[in-house]
Amino acid sequence: CCTNPYLRSMNIRQQLLTLVFATTFTAVAHAQTDSLLYRVFDTQAEKEISLSELVGSLQHTDVLFFGEEHNDSVAHALQYDVLKAMDERYETVALSMEMLVSDDQLVLNEYLGGLITERNFSKDAVLWNNYADYRPAVEYAKAHQLNVLAANAPSRYTNRVTREGLRSLDTLDEAAKMLLAPLPIDTLTGPYYEKFNGLMGEHGSGMANMKIYQSQNLWDATMAYRISQLAKRTPAVKILHLNGRFHSDEKLGTIAQLAKYAATLRVKNISCFPHEGFDKPQWETFRHLGDYVIITNPDVKRTF
Repeated sequence: CCTNPYLRSMNIRQQLLTLVFATTFTAVAHAQTDSLLYRVFDTQAEKEISLSELVGSLQHTDVLFFGEEHNDSVAHALQYDVLKAMDERYETVALSMEMLVSDDQLVLNEYLGGLITERNFSKDAVLWNNYADYRPAVEYAKAHQLNVLAANAPSRYTNRVTREGLRSLDTLDEAAKMLLAPLPIDTLTGPYYEKFNGLMGEHGSGMANMKIYQSQNLWDATMAYRISQLAKRTPAVKILHLNGRFHSDEKLGTIAQLAKYAATLRVKNISCFPHEGFDKPQWETFRHLGDYVIITNPDVKRTF
């Protein structure tokens, strides 16, 4: 799962894809029913389905959240598969990504439009160290002229909130505020806050913990607001949004924030993660996480 860039930078040492991922990606992309790599479960119908059936069930869905664990190469390959299948089946599709930040939208658009090279894009944009995992989806969008949304809030602002709280954003320049969800940000209470505290455990308490939680809400709200604006600009679009699954599991976090900005958007979510019970999954323990649960083979090498 994922909390905020400040925490993530302390905990992960990402690496570029290895040949193992390249092999995995090819296998998933060309054998979508390969049960050795992943299994898909429709929690509403309470049955195991194919990836094709999942995509086919999205006729009345506007935004599909794909919640991942960031080191899961099988999940990344499946994201490509879902994007491609959605594009082939539905008229207008767009990709939205936590992995790209809002102030890189211009350089991203320039790359997608062929105005700059990929080398310039990779130098000028803030790319995750394992961007190679997500590159196939971006390249597909580029080749098929699909919009790609750099949905995330710049880390300098989430880090500022982690240190000084949400009110510290009031002093930002108006141009900076345009990169974020409108202020003030709603800090969600109830189950999401309780879940966050459970994740933090003994590592955070009191005001320091609240500031970290506020930065989480800034992150969620910015992604949600930018998704809502993309949907508003592009009628009848189906948006595939990629994020760490903490942001969208149980339809909390970013999904709850999206309901505040665009209550009429029809949303479904995928929760995808490796699990030791891959061969004999206990689906009843997962059903609360999303409309669809995808478990991936834990024996496949992680990317970091």
